[in-house]
Amino acid sequence: LAAYFCFLMTALGVTAGAHRLWSHRSYKAKLPLRIFLAVANSMAFQNDIYEWSRDHRVHHKYSETDADPHNARRGFFFAHVGWLFVRKHREVIEKGSKLDFSDLLEDPVVRFQRKYYKSSVVLMCFVVPTVVPWCLWGESLWNAYFLASILRYTISLNVTWLVNSAAHMYGTRPYDRHINPRQNTFVTLGAIGEGFHNYHHTFPFDYSGSELGMAFNPTTWFIDFMFWLGLVTDRKQAPKEMIQARKERTGDGSA
Repeated sequence: LAAYFCFLMTALGVTAGAHRLWSHRSYKAKLPLRIFLAVANSMAFQNDIYEWSRDHRVHHKYSETDADPHNARRGFFFAHVGWLFVRKHREVIEKGSKLDFSDLLEDPVVRFQRKYYKSSVVLMCFVVPTVVPWCLWGESLWNAYFLASILRYTISLNVTWLVNSAAHMYGTRPYDRHINPRQNTFVTLGAIGEGFHNYHHTFPFDYSGSELGMAFNPTTWFIDFMFWLGLVTDRKQAPKEMIQARKERTGDGSA
């Protein structure tokens, strides 16, 4: 249970934080929530918020080209993890340098996390998940470290990477059949709502990442709950008329 709680916190730091909030600005979050999401993002250990969001914006701008950091046209392994083993393609650096990311560093939470990223990762990704079970209910350090820390981290990395690989190769394209990103149920389950990927690439500004309302989308549930608490404002959504028109014009007929 402790490991799964850490997994959910890890995932939210990426999905609700680096992805939907900072990369796409699909909603606004007040300071306490931004601090929580930054802490959770350090637990995820997938590069700091600035770097993650920078690469993701380049991915959307130049998706499936040499300027895409994890171009799925280079194969499943490259899109999944191989892109992290090699130098970025020169097109990624050249075209990415032309985009404006100044808004990210205007947020003091992003600047603080970036400045102390290494320390925060050691603390949140490895020390806290190990020490808390050991101190609070007598779990052995061995179990706590390898389950709540290492196994949880490994799983969280791979479910995030599946959004870049599997969700760009397998599934339906009800919104835009001309792009590679797909609706992938398996990825949705693992990445707590990020597998509605054809929708997301068609309407990247939508805070929900899906038109399916209360269908399985824990990230959206979390944002909605934070809205109810007053910590979230300005949730952006694609109008139903726009979605339906896009389905009819470019969809593959699967929905």
